[in-house]
Amino acid sequence: MSDFILSCCSTADLTKEHFEEREISYICFHYEMDGKQYDDDLGQSMPFEEFYKAMANGAETKTSQINAEEFIAYFEGFLKQGKDILHVCLSSGITGVINSARIAKEELEERYPDRKILVLDSLAASSGYGLLMDRLADLRDEGKSIDEVCQWAEEHKLNLHHWFFSTDLTFYIKGGRISKASGFIGGVLNICPLLNVDNNGKLIPRFKIRTKKKVIRAIVDKMEEFADNGLDYSDKCYISQSGCYEDAREVANLVEARFPKLKGKVEINYVGTTIGSHTGPGTVALFFWGSKRIN
Repeated sequence: MSDFILSCCSTADLTKEHFEEREISYICFHYEMDGKQYDDDLGQSMPFEEFYKAMANGAETKTSQINAEEFIAYFEGFLKQGKDILHVCLSSGITGVINSARIAKEELEERYPDRKILVLDSLAASSGYGLLMDRLADLRDEGKSIDEVCQWAEEHKLNLHHWFFSTDLTFYIKGGRISKASGFIGGVLNICPLLNVDNNGKLIPRFKIRTKKKVIRAIVDKMEEFADNGLDYSDKCYISQSGCYEDAREVANLVEARFPKLKGKVEINYVGTTIGSHTGPGTVALFFWGSKRIN
């Protein structure tokens, strides 16, 4: 039994069952839909299909991060059990939630001077963040200490690649990531932007690709370009999708065909309600280990 808790935010976008099986604890972000408050609790309060259908029908969403008081209550439960904590946060390039976690850490370290609380910036998001957590669980299960696991995460988190595309630009325009003019032209020309997460953990548009068929090929080409050992990649690959499973399945089929040494089948998850509130339906994201992200 490990002497520390491995923890993250619900925005790591794995299933409740996956978190439980790997003994990874999580704390939930929050979102609001048409004025009603919900926890981002991995589709428990509102099934993902229902969530994305509502967005497609015009429901208004907004999100709120976890505050310091919530982190204090969450962390303290583990500290009272005599456990140390390694908490990995959603990328600081997307949210300031790490600041709340650090405030909680400072306050609780005064109350529990014999306990260790480590707070780490993942510089990752969605099931890419989940892929990082899964690897950290492997290291913990191998008997690595909390400091060793934390150090490994700091040294290797930029080896985690996130590539994603969207076939619906509505919510990217709403959020200001794509201008209205560009969005209009993109819609007319059937452009599907290909984006990734940079070395600062921010979402960056990289390419404008015309037609869904071409962007699906392009995203798998990016995996071939950057993955460890190229076509001999032998690690795990995750995909997350926001109400467009068939598109995600098409990407997964291409990955499984092109990378025969893949560790198991591609795991397809939902983009959770926090990140999905900003992407809307129609986004597919591909995550894998590869060369270090340098820009």
